[in-house]
Amino acid sequence: MPEIQYFYSTHSAYAYLGARRLMEICAAHGCTLVHRPVELSPVIQSAGGLSFAKRTQPHVDYFFGREIERWAAFRDLPIISHRPTHHDNALHLSSGVLIAALQAGEQIDDLSFAFLQGHWRDDIDLMNEDHLIAAGAGVGVNIKSFLEHALDSEVQAKFEANTQEAIERYLFGSPSYILDGDMYYGQDHLELLEHALLQPFPSPGFKNPSVKSAS
Repeated sequence: MPEIQYFYSTHSAYAYLGARRLMEICAAHGCTLVHRPVELSPVIQSAGGLSFAKRTQPHVDYFFGREIERWAAFRDLPIISHRPTHHDNALHLSSGVLIAALQAGEQIDDLSFAFLQGHWRDDIDLMNEDHLIAAGAGVGVNIKSFLEHALDSEVQAKFEANTQEAIERYLFGSPSYILDGDMYYGQDHLELLEHALLQPFPSPGFKNPSVKSAS
């Protein structure tokens, strides 16, 4: 049974836009989906990416505006017309809920999607317990017991371990999918991921000069 490692942050627009399609692919091909919630900022920084504040306005307006609108229309998903109000709040609580649920043996595809959609459709605060409870209830999941353990040291250690593994794998951001050790970055690569399940791509062979020597 193929296994897809799914690295994402719970406030990621592009994780939201790709989540349902990813789950469709997993269902169609009998894949095991392994959720790996991460802290996004350290992953981006380690890969050499810029923080939101350091990007140019045209870059932000295109990649975190127009592209989101177009992909939402393409994927037929509702989305708000602005950056979520609480987008810069910490991810420890929402990620901790998902990890605590996993550790309790729960299947979290729907719950994960509910958090992502709640943030990008309903403008929920992912650090607000009541907002998370309401999002979970919307997909028939009572998360109160998971909230009790979301900030436990064992749960948060797993969150940190996921983030560290994303850094060590040189992932660029959220979402990133790993199939047979090969990374597919961004929900716009889901069709390539599905192709690989049907017909694996050739082994990596392209060679680049050293970035340092090229500069």
